[in-house]
Amino acid sequence: MSVLFDVLRVLGILFLMCRTFRAEPSVPTPIACTTRGADLADARAVVACPNCALHQLSVFGTGVYASVSSVCGAAVHRGVIPASGGKLKVHRLPGRENYLSSISHGVKSQTLTKWTASFSVSQAHSQPMEVLGEASTTSLPGPGPVKKALKKNVKKTPQNGNKDCQVDIALLVDGSYNIGQRRFILQKNFVSKLAMTLRIGPEGPHMGVVQVSENPKMEFFLKNFTQPKDVFSAIKEMAYRGGNTNTGKALLHTVDNFFSVDHGSRRGLPRVVVIFVDGWPSDNLERAATRARESGINVFLVTVAKASPEEIPMVQDREFAQKAVCRDNGFFSFSMPSWFSTNKYVKPLAQKICAAEQMLCSKTCYNSVNVGFLIDGSSSVGDTNFRLMLEFMVAITDAFEISDVGARVGAVQFTYDQKLEMGFDDHTEKEAALEALRSIRYMSGGTATGEAIAYTVSNLFLPRKAVSGSKNFLIIITDGQSYDDVRSPALAAQAEDITVYSVGVAWAPQDDLKAMASAPKEAHTFFRREFSGLVEVQEDIARGICRDFTEAQ
Repeated sequence: MSVLFDVLRVLGILFLMCRTFRAEPSVPTPIACTTRGADLADARAVVACPNCALHQLSVFGTGVYASVSSVCGAAVHRGVIPASGGKLKVHRLPGRENYLSSISHGVKSQTLTKWTASFSVSQAHSQPMEVLGEASTTSLPGPGPVKKALKKNVKKTPQNGNKDCQVDIALLVDGSYNIGQRRFILQKNFVSKLAMTLRIGPEGPHMGVVQVSENPKMEFFLKNFTQPKDVFSAIKEMAYRGGNTNTGKALLHTVDNFFSVDHGSRRGLPRVVVIFVDGWPSDNLERAATRARESGINVFLVTVAKASPEEIPMVQDREFAQKAVCRDNGFFSFSMPSWFSTNKYVKPLAQKICAAEQMLCSKTCYNSVNVGFLIDGSSSVGDTNFRLMLEFMVAITDAFEISDVGARVGAVQFTYDQKLEMGFDDHTEKEAALEALRSIRYMSGGTATGEAIAYTVSNLFLPRKAVSGSKNFLIIITDGQSYDDVRSPALAAQAEDITVYSVGVAWAPQDDLKAMASAPKEAHTFFRREFSGLVEVQEDIARGICRDFTEAQ
């Protein structure tokens, strides 16, 4: 019996050894430099890479790589093996929506929007790495390790984020020669702590990063990562670029390309750009900052290691900080003496970014106005000219961000009677609003402008006033003499905080136009001999609305 027992015990050990080797072979399988992750049959494999020329290595992603990537290339990029080759582990992962590019260890990885499968790489003597929040699928036999794994998974429960800080944030990190490699790493550490303090999450703040150097680089967008650990890993993987500190160029690129629905921007939430500048910018910030303000973006500037007295002559614009920020009131400026001992600065900066009530640039003329049109449908206008008037209205409307959380447009047509053609809440998407304006049908009749103004205030503006803090504008377009008084109704409209623009064509009396317009009269009164001339003033009126909005802030 003892002999039989010994035989069974040996067979059992051999069986377990076979299972172990089958699960994860200890002898590496030689592969070529061009072997892709998709070419490996097993979910976990130990492979050996030869000496590879870096130009042979096609890699997509950072940390987690698309399965179309070279395995050896990913391992060199990750720093698991040198270019001369070596042994490594490969761990298969699910596919992803976005694979980020970066330069690391001499290998430049590329971006890829989507791929069906992924993999990660790790050193051969360690367990497969868990990258960017992906749970490891390595099997651990025995009850003890299983319990540990379950406990670990509990800690990885997705976080919803700080619901009291719902903002979309673009961090413009300094990757120029000014900061250098060492301080660039310290900056990444600070930014990672900031992300953790803000409590990034699906229902809280979202964050993306743009690196500022000679040319801006979108490191990742708002939609790419919504968990703190994922953001932390993505920041850690950012490679230093060098080059000039072209902060203005990077800000302009961010304003034009970052805050879109496709890239994860959420409608109705404050948009924030936080710029880190180590030293001073190499280019001009003023034009980009103006564009940011006009686009409703709140710009914060964090200056680190300001120019010394000897360096000040090298600064192109010594007032760049005041020009860059949303408002030069002290709130949007932040200063740190150096990148060392920055822990005490993380929380105060996070508190500023989350102070939605102080985001003075969130509302602009483009997204926070109610524009009402009062259009003459009298017999003297005629159908052809009426169409020109509608296109004039469409052109002005197109300048604004019409949406359910943005600007609104409405229209009333008048003769002796009045008709509410379109209320402010009828069309909250721009294309639908423009089409509704084009579809207004010509009424024909007499001209009672004063009565029409009173009707418009009561039926278009006042119902909206109770639910909107937006500024109200009324554009009156007429081609002739009114049969009733226009001065009193216009003054009553202005008393309701409605700014009135009067646009006259053909036989419209100058006295009536000025009587209806808000002060200063010359800035709110327009006249053209022909309806075809309306195209010459549509841009002036759109700019005038923005001027009035800004002055009222």
